[in-house]
Parts: sequence; structure tokens; C-alpha cells
Amino acid sequence: MKKIIIMMMLIAPLAAMAQKFGHVDTQSLMYSLPEFDKIQRELRAVGQQYENELSKMQEELKVEADEYDMEKATMSAEKQKETENRLNDMYNRIQQYATASQQTFEKQQEEKFGALKEKVKTAIQKVGKAGQYSYIFDKDTPLYIGANTKDLTEEVRAELKKMK
Repeated sequence: MKKIIIMMMLIAPLAAMAQKFGHVDTQSLMYSLPEFDKIQRELRAVGQQYENELSKMQEELKVEADEYDMEKATMSAEKQKETENRLNDMYNRIQQYATASQQTFEKQQEEKFGALKEKVKTAIQKVGKAGQYSYIFDKDTPLYIGANTKDLTEEVRAELKKMK
């Protein structure tokens, strides 16, 4: 029994030393994908549509508010209250639209980039299995990358090219 324990104690450090570690620059990989530029253009277009609509709504509110300010002195109290309520409703609609469009935009962004992240993750896993790596870390997250790790970014990039 003692021999088995002693053998295990001798083998354990060797097994730990046999582990392979690597790191990748996932951000660089994402930027290098042709789909990335396409998604960026699509999202820019959607964002511009939201901005244009929001600007249009804000301009309408400004015109209405300026008109109200000019005519306020000649309006009855009832007409003033009615106009103020309408202006407040317009303002609230603008706020709701801004919030809803921001949430929708973020959801679209997450969906579109989520697919790319999954593609990169799959390529990393393939490279990890093929190279028998114990761990592969993202270059941007560790606090320290020692000399015993290998940068696998180019290998993953090659795997991504195979996946097209």
C-alpha cells in the first residue's frame, strides 16, 4: 500500500507538468471574420434608422413646443393645459421609443455577435482537442501569461477558415 501511495505521489507532479496551456486573442479572431464587417454594417444601418426616427420625433416636439411658447399668452387656460398634455405625451413617447429602440438594438447586437462568438468557441475547442490542451485562455482575461503557454490564435484562425 505504501508503494502505491509513494508511486502516486511521484506520478502526480509529472501529470501536472504534462498539461498543456494555450491562449488566444478572441477579439482579434472576431475582427478577422468576414461576417464581422457585415454585421457591423447591418447594425450601423439599424442604429442610424433608430437615430433618424428619434431625431424626427424630437424635431416635431421642438416645433410644437416653440409654437406653444409663441401662442401661450393668447391661449385660454384650458387650451394651454390641453397643449401641455399633448407635449408631455409626445415627450413620453420619445422616451419610450428611445428606451425600446436601445433594448431592441442591444438584443440584435447580442444575437448577431453571439453566433460569431459561438463559431470562434467551436474553433477553439477543435484546436484544443487536436493539440491535446488542458486549458486555453482568452488573452484579454488572465492576469498573467507565462512562457509555458502557446499562443493559439493563428491555429484557431486557420480552423475558422476551414469552417466556412
